[in-house]
Amino acid sequence: MKSTLQPPSLDHKVRFASDSGVTVNEFNLDTELPGVKIYVRNKHLASTNKFSGDKVVLFVHGATYPAETAFDINLPGGSWMDYAAKAGYDAYLVDVRGYGLSTRPAAMSQPTAANPPFATTADAIRDIGTAVDFICQRRGVAKINLVGWSWGTTTTAGYTTQNNDKIHKLVLYAPIWVVKTPPPVTGTGAYRTVTKDAARSRGIRGIPASKVEEISPSAWFDQWWAANMASDAEGAKQNPPVVRAPNGVITDLGEYWMSNKPTYDPAEIRVPVMIVIAEWDQDTPLYMAQDLFPRIVNSPEKKHVILGEGTHAIVLEKNRINLMKEVQGFLDDTK
Repeated sequence: MKSTLQPPSLDHKVRFASDSGVTVNEFNLDTELPGVKIYVRNKHLASTNKFSGDKVVLFVHGATYPAETAFDINLPGGSWMDYAAKAGYDAYLVDVRGYGLSTRPAAMSQPTAANPPFATTADAIRDIGTAVDFICQRRGVAKINLVGWSWGTTTTAGYTTQNNDKIHKLVLYAPIWVVKTPPPVTGTGAYRTVTKDAARSRGIRGIPASKVEEISPSAWFDQWWAANMASDAEGAKQNPPVVRAPNGVITDLGEYWMSNKPTYDPAEIRVPVMIVIAEWDQDTPLYMAQDLFPRIVNSPEKKHVILGEGTHAIVLEKNRINLMKEVQGFLDDTK
């Protein structure tokens, strides 16, 4: 089903204009549910306020952490959104309902077993559609670029198969495909919680023990964790502090991806596609990308890139700039 156009939200502010010349706008957009809003952040050069669709990009997060702590965190090399903005792009990120700075439903303040899972892949696709329609209307363009990470590849690809006419190019970073081994996220009830220690243990999987501090410095991880705490004030107050994440994705993993029932058909992607993954990825192992890539049979252009010395979270690691450069090069390519 194609997304329906949402009116521009009046809940808008310009948060700051940084010394780098990048202006930041924040929006809270209405969804189909009364009182439920999704958070959208925008960055672009202050000197530019008009963009063609091929110079607009929306970043979409994965199953556990919000978009701002991956795509707009100022680790060495700068934030990815700043990187895109300085390349002349109008860059956006979106938090799906229940994540980050989007509306946290009342169920997330109750015991997790008291309510059923929510924020499924279908819900996330609706939220992406709301964001895409808002951006297109705001900038007066017909289509934009999408970049998804992990679960965000299933939501962005799913959206694209239903709305090829609204997407210029699609980037799938660490794509999920049919799951052959137990997934790295589990949980029951409405939501799950992740402690700092659990996040660190998951994040360094695949890195040789002797290279952990080189590839994923503890100071970088601490900065990232602090950003997650800032996005979940209620979770940060718990003892120990936690990130709370909706369990709709857990339901979908069991019903679809672990049952050899993909939530979208890659043959229905009809726009240029890039798949990018790091060699040590344990969450979405290389076999997933290798199985998915040949199924994308109707794209006018497709590219598969494997980055060295990185994990599922290479966006937060030493070689993060390589990810940013590869994706930017794909978006910039006009051939």
